[in-house]
Amino acid sequence: MDPDLIAEAARKLYTPPVKRVSRRDELIPPATPLVAHDPYFSIWSPADELTGADTVHWTGRPHRLTGLIKIDNRVWRFLGASPARVPALTQTGLEVLPTRTRYTFEGGGIRLHLTFLTPALPMDVDILSRPVTYVTFDLASTDGRSHTVALYFDASAELTVNEPEQTVTWQRESWETVHAVRVGSVEQPILEKRGDDLRIDWGYLYLAGSANTPGAPAAGPRHEIQELFLRGGRWPTEVAGSAEPVRADRLVVAWNLPVGNVGPRPVRTWLMIAYDDLYSIQYMGHNLRPYWRRNGWEAADLLRAAAAEFESLERRCEAFDRELMADLEKVGGPAYARMAALAYRQCFAAGKFVADANGQPLQFCKENHSNGCIGTADVFYPMSPQFLLFGSTLAKSFLVPYLNYAASERWKFPFAPHDLGTYPHANGQVYGGGEHSEENQMPVEECGNALILVAAVARIDRDARFALPYWSRLEQWAAYLKEKGYDPENQLCTDDFAGHLAHNVNLSAKAIIGLGAFGQLCALRGDRARAEEYLTTARNFARRWVQEADDGDHYRLAFDRPGTWSQKYNLIWDRILGLNLFPEEVFQKEVAFYRKVQNRYGLPLDNRRDYTKLDWIFWSATLSRNPADFLALTEPVWRFLNETPDRVPMTDWYDTKTARRVGFTARPVVGALFAPMLYEPQLWEKWAARDQTRATNWAPMPVPPRIIPVVPAADTQPATWRYTTSRPGPDWYQPGFDDSQWKEGRGGFGTPGTPGAHIGTVWNTPRIWLRREIELPAEGLDQLQLWIHHDEDAEVYLNGQLIGRFRGYVTSYFNRALNPQARAALKPGKNLLAITCRQTVGGQYIDAGFVRVEFAPK
Repeated sequence: MDPDLIAEAARKLYTPPVKRVSRRDELIPPATPLVAHDPYFSIWSPADELTGADTVHWTGRPHRLTGLIKIDNRVWRFLGASPARVPALTQTGLEVLPTRTRYTFEGGGIRLHLTFLTPALPMDVDILSRPVTYVTFDLASTDGRSHTVALYFDASAELTVNEPEQTVTWQRESWETVHAVRVGSVEQPILEKRGDDLRIDWGYLYLAGSANTPGAPAAGPRHEIQELFLRGGRWPTEVAGSAEPVRADRLVVAWNLPVGNVGPRPVRTWLMIAYDDLYSIQYMGHNLRPYWRRNGWEAADLLRAAAAEFESLERRCEAFDRELMADLEKVGGPAYARMAALAYRQCFAAGKFVADANGQPLQFCKENHSNGCIGTADVFYPMSPQFLLFGSTLAKSFLVPYLNYAASERWKFPFAPHDLGTYPHANGQVYGGGEHSEENQMPVEECGNALILVAAVARIDRDARFALPYWSRLEQWAAYLKEKGYDPENQLCTDDFAGHLAHNVNLSAKAIIGLGAFGQLCALRGDRARAEEYLTTARNFARRWVQEADDGDHYRLAFDRPGTWSQKYNLIWDRILGLNLFPEEVFQKEVAFYRKVQNRYGLPLDNRRDYTKLDWIFWSATLSRNPADFLALTEPVWRFLNETPDRVPMTDWYDTKTARRVGFTARPVVGALFAPMLYEPQLWEKWAARDQTRATNWAPMPVPPRIIPVVPAADTQPATWRYTTSRPGPDWYQPGFDDSQWKEGRGGFGTPGTPGAHIGTVWNTPRIWLRREIELPAEGLDQLQLWIHHDEDAEVYLNGQLIGRFRGYVTSYFNRALNPQARAALKPGKNLLAITCRQTVGGQYIDAGFVRVEFAPK
C-alpha cells in the first residue's frame, strides 16, 4: 500500500469546503456525524457550521440533507449549503455526544435546538442495530413575542444509490401511528457490489413522522419541492408515488412542518430518517438479514416501534451520554471525553450487525477508505476497546465469524487470517495471498491479535468457555508465536502502509503478550501446567526484549537497528490483561521519550516518517498511567482535529507537522480511544455488567454454496474471445456487429501480477472491448448467475442488453445474481456475451462466464 498513491487518491476524493480555525475552548470536528449507522447509511457535515457545506456520505459524495425555517414569513436555512440564496440562520452552538449531535441556532426572534439522535445504546444490540435517527426540533422565542414558525426538512434520493445518475422511485406509506415516504433504486441489486468507495443502491430510505407530527411527507424534484415551501405553495399531499423513475440526484423526500405559534415556552416536533437495507452482509455465500429483522420485522415494524419508543429512548440516551461523558472526563479530562464522543458513533457506523441462523448478533466491520476489507483482525484489534468496554456480547459478535472461518477447513495456514473478504462479502480472505499463498500475510500480527482479544473476552466472562470451540486453533497460534514471534521475520504488521520490517520490536511485544494471553486462557480452563509453560515463556521473552531492544533512553524500532524508535502501543494489553510481563520502567522510559520527539500535531508512528496513527497515540499515551503524560500526548491530537484542513470524518492516519490527512477515513479503529477506560477495572466492570443481550448459541459458519461452471471462465477453462483496444462502433455489443477485424485471444485479459488474475492474453491499454459467442443449456436458465472478475470498471452485455455494470476492482472471481431484465436476455442455445472494461490505476483484468450456485440443504 503506497502512501503517496493513497494520498493522491484522497486528494481526488475530497475537497475541503472551508479552512478550519483552531479553537481552544471547544472541539469543532473536521466532519460532524449526523446520521451514522453503518458504512452505507452514514451522513456527515464537513464544515464548522451546519450551513457551511452540503452534507456528504463518509466517502465525500453528496448525501444531501436540507433544513429550512420560516419565521413570520421570512425564511432561513439551518441545514445544508443550498438553496444558496436563502440566508443562513446564525449557528450559536455545537456539541457532539456519544448518541447525539446538538446544534443551536438563533435568528428572527427564535432559538432552534436541532438534535440528531441515534440510539446507539451498546448494552442492547436490538436498539443499537436499528437504522433510525431521530431529528428533533426544539423552538422557543428569544424576544418574549410570539412568532409563526414552519419547518422544512428533506433528504436526497442520493442516499439510496451508488452513483447519482441511477434512477429511483418513491411512494407514500402509512401504518397506524406512522406516516412516511420511502424511496429506493429501481434496479435493487441486493449485495451485488463489493469494495471500498461504494454507496448502497438497494433497500429503501424512509422519512417518517408519528401521527402527531404536523404537516405531511412528499417527494419530488429538489428545486420544485423547496420552492413550494419557500413561496407557500400547495403541498402535494395528493400524490401517492412516482409516475416513472427519476435520477436520484434530482429527487428529494421532504416534510413540511407547520409548527404554528412559538412563544417563550418551548415547542417541539420531530422526524425519523431510517434505512431498510433488506439484506446487509453476505457470509460464506449466504445473504444475512440485519439484526433488527431477525424475528421477521419489516420496515413498518421498525418505524412503529421507533415512534412508540422515542421518548423513552431519548431519556435513555440522555442518561447514557451524561454518565459515559462523566466517566470519560474522570479518566482523561474534558478534551479526551469530547474526542471519545466524536469517535463513538464513527466506530459503530463502520460496521454492521446482522443475525446468524440462530438469531444471534454478528458484527462485520469495514476498512473504510483503506481497502474495503471486511472483518479484518488488525482493524477490529484497535476497534476492540469500545466493544469490550460494554460487555462480552459486542466483542464476541465480531470474533465469532472470524474465529469460525479460521477454524474451518478453508483456512490452511498455521497462523491466523487477516480478513474475511471485501465488504459486504465475507466469503473468505482476499488480502495478500488470500487463502492460497503466504505472500503478504501478517502471521505474527494476526495471531497476537486473536489471542489477546479472546483473553480479553475471557477476562470479562471470568472463564474461558467462549474459547473452547476454537481451542485447537488458539493453541496452534500460540505455538506459532512461541516459535516465530519473539524476533519476527521480514513481514507486515497492522501498519502495513509502512512496508515490511524484520525484527520489529513493537510486533515482538504483541507476540509476547499474545503468549501470556494464551497462558491466561489455559489457567482459566484449569490447565495449570500449560498455563505455566506459556506464561514462563512470555516472561523470559519479555526479559530478553528489555535487554535486546534497549537503545538508551528508549527502545528501538527493530532489534538490529540502533538509533531508531517507534511507538510501543501494543504494550497496553500487558496491563489491561493484568499479565505484568514488562517492568514499569519500560513504560516510563518510552513515554518520557515520546514527549521529547512528538511534533505539533502528535507523536509520529516511528522515526522513519512524520505521519502517525491517531489510534496508537491514545494507546501510547496510556502506557505510563501518568495523567500529565496522557494530556501531553493527546493534546496535539485535539489540536489536529481542530486545525486540520481536511474536512472528513476522523482520520487515523495523518501528518504530525502539517495536520494533513495521509489516508484512511471514517474507520472503526477510532474505538481505540476507549482503551484508557479498560485500565479502570471498576468502570469496565460497571459498563460490561449492563450487557442486556447476553448472546449465546451462535450458529456454525454457513456452508458455502457450490459454484458449478456452466459457461467456464479462465479460472477453470479459458475460452477464446474476439477483442479490440481501439474504440469500436456504437453498436459493438449487438449480435449483428461485424467483429471479423478484431483480434483473437484467450481469456482472461490483463497484466501479470494483478491479484486473482488468470492471464491468457496481456491487456495493458486503458480500455478493452470483448465479444464471445456462448452456448447456454435449455434447462436451468433461471438458476444462472454471472461469474466475473473485473479490475476496474466494466459493463457486461448479453444479446445486446446491458446485464451488469461494475465499478472499482475485485481480487477474485465472484457470482452475481441476474435481475429480471438480465434474466430476460438469456435464451437456450447460442448467445452473445460482450464486455468492455476500463483501466484506471494499478493492476487490470477482465474475464467472465456463467455459473449455477447450489446451496447445501438446511
